[in-house]
Amino acid sequence: MIRWEEKAIAQAAEKRGVKATLVDLKEMEISLTGAGANPKVAEKIVLQRCVSHYRNLYSTAALEAAGHTVVNSLRTAWNSSDKLLCTLALKRAGVPTPETHVAFTEEGAMRALGELGYPAVLKPAVGSWGRLAALLKDEDFARAIIEDREYMHPSYQVYYLQEYVKRPPRDIRTFVIGDRTVAAIYRTSAGDWRTNTARGGKAEPCKVTKEIDDISVKAAKAVEGRFVGVDLMESKDGLVCHEVNNTTEFKNSVPATGIDIPGLAVDYLASLDRR
Repeated sequence: MIRWEEKAIAQAAEKRGVKATLVDLKEMEISLTGAGANPKVAEKIVLQRCVSHYRNLYSTAALEAAGHTVVNSLRTAWNSSDKLLCTLALKRAGVPTPETHVAFTEEGAMRALGELGYPAVLKPAVGSWGRLAALLKDEDFARAIIEDREYMHPSYQVYYLQEYVKRPPRDIRTFVIGDRTVAAIYRTSAGDWRTNTARGGKAEPCKVTKEIDDISVKAAKAVEGRFVGVDLMESKDGLVCHEVNNTTEFKNSVPATGIDIPGLAVDYLASLDRR
């Protein structure tokens, strides 16, 4: 199924006279040992839009090995689609980020929560749209949630635990293309501590200030991202970045901001092709 975002990008390319071919990964195979580019992907520049974590990673690796320039790259996908690796990249780059711990057992997770304090947030290291993220309000609640995780897939037994940032009832999603923050929205949600628009969060325009631009571009560079979404929160000490999104969505952001995000993405990709 082609989402609104991919249709908008294709329409923006057509409007600009830029050749663009939509390729469904489900209909594609890539030789890992052959020579040259895959015949189903004739263009040198590939915009990776697959939402499946592993299909995204492995197809990007195969396409890069075949000589394609993929936006975003395997390095970017690896470091941004995994929250733990993203936190490490942000920390190395000096980007302000919430206090975060990782633990690998129930006992370790409870010790980490004792250091973080309550409330705290438990997130899967890999996941999107706020799924399986839990607000741990106290020790009893935390123990019940973590005990439940012990009976799930082993990937959910990597306990990524983060301080709960006291912020306004919103967060900020910015869009970085190249080395510029092109748009930003506030995401607000009534009745849910998660602000994801996929969960009913409302998108409202947000002015791109110098502070927002600086931290967003720095976060994008931390994961070597060329077209990414950056998630920020307004803490008492200033803005903090908690995630960078490798395959960012913007269906609700275009009408909220009036910014032609798909058109700007096409312009950037076309500029890469001319280099």
